[in-house]
Amino acid sequence: SPQARSKKRSRKHQRFMARRAVLEQKGLLSPHRHPGSRTPEAGLEAHAELTESCDKVPKAKQTVSSSLSPSASPDSIARHHSVLLSQGNGSSGRVRTSSLVLRPGKYVAIDCEMVGTGPQGKLSELARCSVVNYEGDVIYDKYVRPELPIVDYRTRWSGITKQHMKNAIPFKAAQAEILKILKDKIVVGHAIHNDFQALKYFHPKDRTRDTSQSPALKQRAGLPIRANVSLKNLARHLLHKKIQEGCRGHSSVEDAQTAMELYRLVEVQWEKQLAHSLPPRPPSPITDPAADSSQYLDDQYWPTDLMASSL
Repeated sequence: SPQARSKKRSRKHQRFMARRAVLEQKGLLSPHRHPGSRTPEAGLEAHAELTESCDKVPKAKQTVSSSLSPSASPDSIARHHSVLLSQGNGSSGRVRTSSLVLRPGKYVAIDCEMVGTGPQGKLSELARCSVVNYEGDVIYDKYVRPELPIVDYRTRWSGITKQHMKNAIPFKAAQAEILKILKDKIVVGHAIHNDFQALKYFHPKDRTRDTSQSPALKQRAGLPIRANVSLKNLARHLLHKKIQEGCRGHSSVEDAQTAMELYRLVEVQWEKQLAHSLPPRPPSPITDPAADSSQYLDDQYWPTDLMASSL
């Protein structure tokens, strides 16, 4: 009927105007002008422009993200590195870029300086702790007051003096702050077990990257795999930088940054080796090719009440 056709045209016009408003808002179409200010030809051109623009509106692309969820486990991280390697055909450049997309916020490097307490100052206690992020920026650096009286400041190595203890925070307070940072992180360090011992803390092994135990770093430096190598020597051989110089002691910030630099130097190779050393995952019951559906015809898979009713 004419009334139905009129309503149909009206709805069509409303949809047309709605699409036009969206395209104007996105800058894909020039703003609508008053009909009196343009010729019929201009109106036809605008209609054609609108039709063409509607056809050319880009659709949202569905991309598969190469990043991991915040709750991903360490073995997922290592396996993800392995996948990136296979996708990049061994290209370290591509994998390094992808690893930045991975989760740089999940990586931190730590270094602690200790002083001597207890009998003859032979007990090591935390006096300073520094934590840096994946890029080497400092996210934590505080002096810590040990629980026992300090007998030996070990200034030549620790860089700690009596002056530093004036503004130091108690060990328990520092420990709580530091462990909050380390939680769910992959922690890089050199001879890192000493740092964890000073913190009276145990970090999961699969979330720990100890540069003193890395075969990849020792091979790259031309050193024996089983050799005990210092952070200073690795930095000199691989990063061509001098650290721990002079008699002022070590800088825990510099040492943490150096450990992170060393890790990033062999990150791809390290994570690939770790991924290959992980135990195989158990097959999913749904995708297990060994699971034959015909086995469910056996009597043992049928409910007893159903078997009784079928007899």
